[in-house]
Amino acid sequence: MCRNIRPLHNFEPPASKAEVHDAALQYVRKIAGTSKPSKANEEAFNRAVSEIAHATQHLLDDLVSAAPPKDREVEAAKARARSANRFATA
Repeated sequence: MCRNIRPLHNFEPPASKAEVHDAALQYVRKIAGTSKPSKANEEAFNRAVSEIAHATQHLLDDLVSAAPPKDREVEAAKARARSANRFATA
C-alpha cells in the first residue's frame, strides 16, 4: 500500500513541495489503511493530506542543523547498497 516515508530534512537542494506532498499522502494512506478513499471520505482524506503537507513544510522550514547538507545522490547510492546487501541471493 505505501512505500517508506523518507527523511526530507537537511538535503541540498531542499525538499520540493511535491516531495512534501508525497510524504503527507503516504502518511495519510498508512493511517487511513487505504490507498484510495471512498467518495464519502475523499474530502476528509484530501484535507488531511493538505494540512499535513502544510505542517510538514513549516517544520522543514524551521528546523536547523549544524551538519552539512546531505547529497541526494549519495544517500540514494547508500540506500541501494544497503538493499543489495539485505536482499542479496546466495
